[in-house]
This record gives sequence, C-alpha cells and structure tokens, in this order.
Amino acid sequence: MKNFTSVHDVPSIDELVIKALSYKTTPFIDKSLGAGKRIGLLFLNPSMRTRLSTQIAAQNLGMEPIVFNVGQEGWALEFEDEAIMSGSTVEHVKDAAPIMGNYFDILAIRTFPSLKNREDDYSELYIKQFIKYAGIPVVSLESATLHPLQSLTDIITITESLKKKPLPAGKKPKIVLTWAPHVKPLPQCVANSFSQWVNAWGQADFVITHPEDYELDEQFTKGATITHNQDEALKDADFVYVKNWSTFKDYGKIYTNDPEWMLTNKKLAVTNNAKVMHCLPVRRNVELSDEILDGLNSIVTQEASNRVWAAQAVLSEILESLK
Repeated sequence: MKNFTSVHDVPSIDELVIKALSYKTTPFIDKSLGAGKRIGLLFLNPSMRTRLSTQIAAQNLGMEPIVFNVGQEGWALEFEDEAIMSGSTVEHVKDAAPIMGNYFDILAIRTFPSLKNREDDYSELYIKQFIKYAGIPVVSLESATLHPLQSLTDIITITESLKKKPLPAGKKPKIVLTWAPHVKPLPQCVANSFSQWVNAWGQADFVITHPEDYELDEQFTKGATITHNQDEALKDADFVYVKNWSTFKDYGKIYTNDPEWMLTNKKLAVTNNAKVMHCLPVRRNVELSDEILDGLNSIVTQEASNRVWAAQAVLSEILESLK
C-alpha cells in the first residue's frame, strides 16, 4: 500500500481487518517495524480520536509521531497551482510538501471541506497536492469528502461484533446508515466513506435512510438501498450507523432538523436488537438520545477504541512497502 486515502487503496478489506484485530490482541508484535522512522501528522482542522489513535498506533510500531497544527502553528498554505499569492496565504504547498517529504517517512493529513463550493471540496485538491509534491506515502486522517480510517474502523467493529454474536448461517447482516438532526451543517465525509466501504466490502444488506433532499453523491452510495422512510429502513437491522450530513446537491445546507429522526429505543424496537454506531463526537439528545448512547445497544466506545488498530494496520502496510 503506497497511500491511504480511500477504499480503492486497499487490496483486501478482509485482510486489513484481520491484521487490525490481530494488533488488538498483540499491540507490540511489530514494535521494530517502524524503528528509526517518523510520521508527520498535519492537522488543518481539529481532532481528538484521529490524532490520539494515530499517534498511539505509530508508537506501537516503533515510529516517532510528530504533530503539527498547520493553521495555529504555521503559515497559511496556498494549494492552487499558479496562484498569485497576494492575499492571506504565505507559503505554497509546492514549497512546504517536499520539505516535509524530507523530514518524514510517512505524512498523515487531516483537512476539512469549506461547505461553500462543492466543486472545490470534491476535487480533493489539498490532499492531492500533498501526494503530488511530498514524494512519500500519504495517509488521509479525513479529507474534504472521505474519512477512510473511520470507515475501516467501522468495518473492524462490525466484524468483531459478528464474531461475538454470529448471525444464522448464510445470513448477511443488515446495516443501516441513518441521517440524524444537527444544529449546524456538517460535511458528507463520514457518510460518503461509510457507504463506500460497506459497498466495497460486499458482505451486508446495506440501506441508507434520510429525509428528502439529503441524497449523497451516487459514486459512494451506488449499490445501497435508499429510502426516506426511517422506520421501514430500521426493520430487522443488525447495525445502525447514525450520522448527520448537510445537503449535497444544494451544497452544504440544512433543509430540516426534524427531531423525529433522532434514534431512540422506541425506534430501535423494530430492529434485530441492533448495535448502534456513531463516529463521535456526538450531540447528545440531538443526534442520538441518552438512552441509546448509555444503553446496551451502543458500541460507540468499542468503535472509537478500535481507531488505534485501524491506524496501526494501515501504517504497518505502508511500512512494509517501504522496506
């Protein structure tokens, strides 16, 4: 694996999941794999779980992680080629990225969409420019449209849960991605990425439910069943993934904040005692009710904890390719 920016960089999802779960059992088995190597963690927007889990994963492999918050600690970067830099940007990525390529062995980057211009956000200019100019492997810690480390974690968590409580032979799990209310417009990254990974995994009956006008980009959802009827979608579900996202077509808008879309135990009653997932952070009693988050169906803590093993599996694959 040279880079990790989407599911398309992964030769085998199942093999990567097996590796991650193996690291969960024996975290330090490859402690020497990254000895003498550095990973640079560049954050263009804030992070908690992604930052901490990737640092821990790198250290488990013997790497030295160095964190740099670009906006707060460094110059404002320009990403457009042939830009006339007479505005607020001070340094061009063409100048910064090659230097980072000399400082580090792997570069991990977290960006965020503007939610103002869909064409710009969906071009993934920021992460593509780092890949183009850094000259070393690049790992996405979330981009303008995708969050692959989170999605790998989600598949790991679903796989782990199915091992603990297997379904009847031959039955695929029913996985439902449901939209939830939020107080502000959020990007489509997690929902896009989860859809992309579940579809590529191909081992589930996958349903996406959301209010009208909240359709995601078809390049990520193709293969899923899509419905505006949440109750119908939840029926017999084995896993329910809860996430808010803003509108895609009329980009970055909130059309509805209907509290009826918040998941509760009453809504969960029609499921197959479904496990409930969320990428965190979560707005309690807006996106998800206390009774769900604090109840037996929630696996959000397990899910978030698995972020370490997802990152460790990815970094180990990249380190192997550097030998």
